[in-house]
Amino acid sequence: MIRIVIAEDQRMLLGALGSLLSLEDDMEVVGKASNGTEAINLVHQHNPDVCIMDIEMPEKSGLEAAEELKGLACKVIILTTFARSGYFQRALKAGVSGYLLKDSPSEELASSIRGVMAGRRVYAPELMDDLYSENPLTEREKAVLELVADGKNTKEIAQELSIKTGTVRNYISTILDKLEVKNRIEAITQSKEKGWFK
Repeated sequence: MIRIVIAEDQRMLLGALGSLLSLEDDMEVVGKASNGTEAINLVHQHNPDVCIMDIEMPEKSGLEAAEELKGLACKVIILTTFARSGYFQRALKAGVSGYLLKDSPSEELASSIRGVMAGRRVYAPELMDDLYSENPLTEREKAVLELVADGKNTKEIAQELSIKTGTVRNYISTILDKLEVKNRIEAITQSKEKGWFK
C-alpha cells in the first residue's frame, strides 16, 4: 500500500485529491495538510511514502517544505498551477521526485505516484523545454541586470562596475533586446522565473 500525505491550501481541491487517490486499490491517504508547516509535521508523524504538495501555501510554501524534507525516505511530488521554470529549478534542487501541473488528467496523478515509487522521476513535459533554455546574457549583462534588480540606478551601477553611465544604458538596452521584453521590470521578472539569478 502506498501511503500518501497531501498538502493543498484550497480545501475543495484537498478533499477532491484525497477522494480520488483513495479510490486506487494500492493507495491510502494518511494525512491532509493546508500549509507547508502542517505537511512537514504530518510527514514526520505518519512517515508516508509520498507527499503531494502545492507550491503557494500559507506559512511555508511547498518548495520550502520540500527543501526541509530533502533526505527523508518520503518522496515529494509538487502539484501546482505554476509552470514557472524558476520554481521548477528550485524544486529540482530540493530533490523532488515529481513536478506535475494541476491541469493534467486526473489518472496521470496515480500513474505518476506509481512511477515515482518505482524510482522514476516524473516532470510535466512543458517544463522540460524551459529547463534547457539558456540565459542569453553575457556575464557583464547579468551583473548589470542583478544590480538593476537590487534597485540600483544607472549612476550607481556605473560606479559599482567602474563604467560610464552611457555604457550602462547600452547594456540595459541590449538586455531588453535579448530577452525580448519592453522594460527593466519585465527583464527582472523573466530572469527570476527562469531561475537565472544567483
